[in-house]
Amino acid sequence: MSYQVFARKYRPRTFDDVLGQDHVVVTLRNAIQQNRLAHAYLFVGPRGTGKTSTARIFAKALNCTSGPKIDFDPNEDVCVEIAEGRSLDVLEIDGASNNGVEQVRELRDSVKFAPSRGQFRIYYIDEVHMLSNAAFNALLKTLEEPPPHVKFIFATTEAHKILPTILSRCQRFDLRPIPTQLIADHLLHIAGKEGIDLDQAAAWAIAKGADGGMRDAQSMLDQLVAFCGDRIVEENVLDVFGFTSREKVANLTTALLSRDTPTALSLIQKESESGRDLSQLLGELIGCLRALLVAKLDPAADGEGIPAELWQALLAASAAYESDRILAAIDVFAETESRMKWATNKRLHFELGVIKSIQSLGEFRITDVIKVLNKGISEGGEDFSAAVEVAAMQAAPAPAPAAAPRLEEAKPAAAAPAKPVAKPAAKSKTSALESLGSLIESAPEVSEPIAAPEPPKPEPKAQIVEAPVPKEASADDSFYQDPLVQAALKKFEGKIVGA
Repeated sequence: MSYQVFARKYRPRTFDDVLGQDHVVVTLRNAIQQNRLAHAYLFVGPRGTGKTSTARIFAKALNCTSGPKIDFDPNEDVCVEIAEGRSLDVLEIDGASNNGVEQVRELRDSVKFAPSRGQFRIYYIDEVHMLSNAAFNALLKTLEEPPPHVKFIFATTEAHKILPTILSRCQRFDLRPIPTQLIADHLLHIAGKEGIDLDQAAAWAIAKGADGGMRDAQSMLDQLVAFCGDRIVEENVLDVFGFTSREKVANLTTALLSRDTPTALSLIQKESESGRDLSQLLGELIGCLRALLVAKLDPAADGEGIPAELWQALLAASAAYESDRILAAIDVFAETESRMKWATNKRLHFELGVIKSIQSLGEFRITDVIKVLNKGISEGGEDFSAAVEVAAMQAAPAPAPAAAPRLEEAKPAAAAPAKPVAKPAAKSKTSALESLGSLIESAPEVSEPIAAPEPPKPEPKAQIVEAPVPKEASADDSFYQDPLVQAALKKFEGKIVGA
């Protein structure tokens, strides 16, 4: 007997064998038990999630001996014929190669014939979205009012391409991507039956690379057996398919959170030179940052497959950042991912994304100043100055650069002498606004910097019309008499003017 690949050998045969689609299986079981069978069904889902297998199992349940029933024997001849695609009552049609009006007319003419063995004549059309609009329209009347012995089952990966008039005549079932852990467990089950020593980390790497598709995972395992033999470890999976290990993803994330740009760029360079898929690495990085963001919002969340020791180290590295910082980094990488999709030099865009994300983690924002003010106001009393400094240290992710020269140092010599600034006798005597002023002076970015006045230019000989001197604001205005405003005026040696 010729060799049979794992994807065909371990195809689900009964409802109990279908993995990860409980919502579909339960509905179909109940429909059979309650005799509430519709005339048209539509299975929608990504590749390798069980659309064709579920359709065949449903056809077996309908046409088995003494059916319809859910506990049929998959080894009886009727079910074997359906599974092998040679049943006269279950016709499997490829929508991509039979998408014309003529083929639909032939189908429409054949629905009048009664089934040969089972109770129903079942038409299964795969990739039904490939039918032309004219073919869909030719099928409408038959689909809406078929003979009692006819059932239609459609399958597609792109439901948005199907006409709404077809969708409204079908019961739609959306098959979901299969969870990674479920795929890994099933691969270990297959390996046990085949006598293969499959490492658990290798099974997880295969399941992660399959991206929710069981058929893809089984095909990858088949390929690894041909490459490695009876012993498969994680390194084999990474070498054959160009995946990146979870340890390297965690190291890259740690370098990103530590704002260690050289280390992060060095990791990307090594992965690129070793032939790894940078798009897959970027997707893993985004997934890791997403897990950290979810952990910020929900402390009970797990690491989504990241080993416990790596996960705890990542949580410790991300403790210095608020959720909005991590969200900004994810936004940067999401934009990078869209650019890398069509770029020839993927490494360049990846490196630029890493640099931008590190810069976004170190930015000092207006929200940080607001948090400082709110923190100081909530503290109150004589400890307001200390509270401002503590809150500023918590808000800023990194030490601020050296402060710019003060305004007094930038004034020309001809200007009036500045008032001497007396050093405070003790830290407790420092006013709240002086501490806030020092914080503002030390900020790395200022939206509207105060420029020093330029030296007076020689007046031209022509007559100069002097601009009207703005009048001073009234002293009795309650806003300008606020102690906070007065302290700021004193700090920056300014005055209030009006139009």
